[in-house]
Amino acid sequence: MIPKNNNDLLQGLKKNDKSALKVIFQEHYPIVYRAIYRIVSDLGIAEDLSQDVFMRLWEKRHKIDIKGALGAYIRRMAVNEALGHLRKNKKYQIEEVADYHSPLTTSGEDTYLDKELQAEVNKAIETLPPRCKAVFMLSRFEELSYKEISQKLDISPKTVENQISKALKILRKALKGYLSSFLIFCALYF
Repeated sequence: MIPKNNNDLLQGLKKNDKSALKVIFQEHYPIVYRAIYRIVSDLGIAEDLSQDVFMRLWEKRHKIDIKGALGAYIRRMAVNEALGHLRKNKKYQIEEVADYHSPLTTSGEDTYLDKELQAEVNKAIETLPPRCKAVFMLSRFEELSYKEISQKLDISPKTVENQISKALKILRKALKGYLSSFLIFCALYF
């Protein structure tokens, strides 16, 4: 028998009914996958972490006591799994920040400076705390609004605003010496 509603599904899980897990997986996998992918931006990692969410759900099936919606609970598990991955690995794939070359200046020195600046920015982003980094990446690289980020990560818009502010403060401090030298160089040579 395949359970139909959330309570039946949860009871099925607690009774070791794998068909209940299968129904939960089929219903919630796309949402879990998207939530994780938006944070880690890697298809393979998102797929692995999504499967880990459902494995963890199965492993903890006897301890689960969900008061709210099952979908919200599983989505929160997904976000936590992605943030945990970032915390453990600290090797977040960062999109190319300065992946362009001015048509007027394409010397080897300019290319070197672009790559050096990009490396410094990437290194600075890597130093952000996991939640701060996730919020920053969703804002700057996914171009999501504070409201969209708050919905995706189940946090308040004010928390998003605070995390962005914190990220920018950390990045400014980390890049302060490098950026001032770079700006002086640009002022002198361009």
